[in-house]
Amino acid sequence: MKKLLALIFLMLFLVSATHMTTSEQQSEPSLEGTWELINRFNYDGINVSDTIPNVNGYRQVKIYSKGKVMWTRYSPDDPNEWFGFGTYSNTMDTLQERLEYGSKVMMGVVDTIEVFKFELQLHPNSYSQISYDEDGNRTFSENYQRID
Repeated sequence: MKKLLALIFLMLFLVSATHMTTSEQQSEPSLEGTWELINRFNYDGINVSDTIPNVNGYRQVKIYSKGKVMWTRYSPDDPNEWFGFGTYSNTMDTLQERLEYGSKVMMGVVDTIEVFKFELQLHPNSYSQISYDEDGNRTFSENYQRID
């Protein structure tokens, strides 16, 4: 009987210890995954001045994985191809992308901008990458939602 009680006590202790160690922990949001552009904002320097929705079949998707970024854009109104691949790094409030190669049009942009730097607003299922001018004023943002 003592062995049975000891075994029951041991099982209860293990179950309660397991519950304490496997309880869901709050983790910081991550860019890892696949994201689709839902809209863009124009800023007046500080606040949003205009929202630009995606129209006419426009789609833009980004994939972040293990320090790499890949994106593609489709716009039926634009005959140019738009895609890029490179590396990225981020903190909770900054995002930097360095493209290694991309479409012909994008490589023209890469020739003038070596590193794309953004203010980052990161949430579990959405994020915004906000461009700013040389004085630090917000100018434009792309707003994404997680699709995986």
